[in-house]
Amino acid sequence: MSSVASLKAVEVVYPGRGQALGPFDLALAEGEIVSLVGPSGCGKSTALRLLAGLEGPTRGEVRRAAGRGETSVVFQSPTLAPWLSATANVALPLELSGVARQEARASAKAALGRVGLAAAVDARPAQLSGGMAMRASLARALVTGPKLLLLDEPFAALDEITRRALADDLLAIWREARPAIVFVTHNVEEAVYMASRVIVMSPGPGRSAGETVIDAPVPRPHGFRTTALFRNAAEEISERLASATRAAA
Repeated sequence: MSSVASLKAVEVVYPGRGQALGPFDLALAEGEIVSLVGPSGCGKSTALRLLAGLEGPTRGEVRRAAGRGETSVVFQSPTLAPWLSATANVALPLELSGVARQEARASAKAALGRVGLAAAVDARPAQLSGGMAMRASLARALVTGPKLLLLDEPFAALDEITRRALADDLLAIWREARPAIVFVTHNVEEAVYMASRVIVMSPGPGRSAGETVIDAPVPRPHGFRTTALFRNAAEEISERLASATRAAA
């Protein structure tokens, strides 16, 4: 299986702040879901910004899906334009790339339907709950059919019930389109649930402290969180995080 994106020996150094990341390596195969988990300030979001093309490395090499619409990013905050309807928000990346408005909005409504918002296509962001706003952001990210989907703690501000529902919905959507996904989170159990591979990052400047392969079907079967596989993976990752933190102290 070919690689859709990679970071090779990347380092990021900010003037006056020192080194934030690296050296760090990551190779992402087509259709693969990888979680990055680590303490605050370890460089998870910095690695994501490199993959998104939002900044460049100080040293090292970044390879990414660089065509228009091939990489999409969802941040912790939904970042929806408050003056636009859900449909207009989701259609925006298509319209900006030159797709005719009527076609773009038809695609946007279809994308909203896939994330469970078919009844809210005309709603403004202020009329959406936090979970609905995040669903709209996911629809906007998916409407271009990206090869690479980057998720920066997208469920962090949501309640547990909403987080779990969105996790299942996102994995169901992934099964249809199969973009490669990098999922950044502080939550070990969420990392295990979402990904086929979980990479633990050490305290900043972040480096890989090891990885765990989650050999289970995606989307996850009912009751997956209660299985020995899930619990053992979560414990292994938690211990790896603790060891990396102790080593950096």
